[in-house]
Amino acid sequence: MLGQLHDPDLHLLRLFVTVVEAGGFSAAQGVLGLSQPSISQQMARLETRLGYRLCSRGKGGFRLTEKGELLLQATRGLLLQIEQFRQQANGVAGRLLGTLRIGLAENQDREVTLRLARAIARFRQRDEQVRLELTSAPPAELERLLLEQRLDCAISYFSGNQAAFDYLPLFEERQRLYCGLGHELFDRSLVSREHLLEADQVCHPYRFLKQGEPFQSRHSLAVAEQIDSALTLILSGQHIGYLPCHCAAPWEAQGLLRALDPTLDFVVPFTLARHRGQEPGEAQQAFMEDLHRVFVEQGTH
Repeated sequence: MLGQLHDPDLHLLRLFVTVVEAGGFSAAQGVLGLSQPSISQQMARLETRLGYRLCSRGKGGFRLTEKGELLLQATRGLLLQIEQFRQQANGVAGRLLGTLRIGLAENQDREVTLRLARAIARFRQRDEQVRLELTSAPPAELERLLLEQRLDCAISYFSGNQAAFDYLPLFEERQRLYCGLGHELFDRSLVSREHLLEADQVCHPYRFLKQGEPFQSRHSLAVAEQIDSALTLILSGQHIGYLPCHCAAPWEAQGLLRALDPTLDFVVPFTLARHRGQEPGEAQQAFMEDLHRVFVEQGTH
């Protein structure tokens, strides 16, 4: 009886099926490219391995035994499964699989969102079956999730000095100083630097910029890490503060915000960050390539 199935056994089983389908030993010679004695020897070897007779081959012609009929059905099923396995295994060879967890900064510019969408579209055109999980959060939260390896990569503005991270520059975001309708500086025709220094400014605790950037007034009774929170405080008419230009634009168009001094603008670099201790899989590598093509090779925002 067969114990474990080895490659020589599969060879003998394939020969057995070929002999049956050809209608006998003589007819199988041309198909197999073997002599009749050689085929007979191999069939005898298979019967010895199995412990029972598979066919009769005499004056009455070639005929399967009952056990031979059962083996034929079982062998055809086995060979079909092997072929299906081979096709699936080959199909997976170049396919991207798994889950990709991506962190995103909140309140992205429309153009940035469109570029991210194009990067995802490029990725989806690959041979892939990847589950994409997108998480929007403030930079500090994204950094924490990266350090805990709960994200594979994240796009935001970061300090750039985390030794555990690798960074890929993607684009820059312009920030400008604003006040809201009702603020004493809103209708002032000429706003001096002294006026700005005396105004109460929204403090953003998560800035990673060069020394002296951005402008800071002498007073701050408001703190906001998220853009929506900073916008609310500025719209109150009681504080000045920085906002991304793209976020302020619709409010400025409605006459609810005023840009104060464009010479105090600064740019925030946005990067793709990933944890060095987390070896990127094939899917992550491919997605990072698509991001690079969309943001860097095709021009930055």
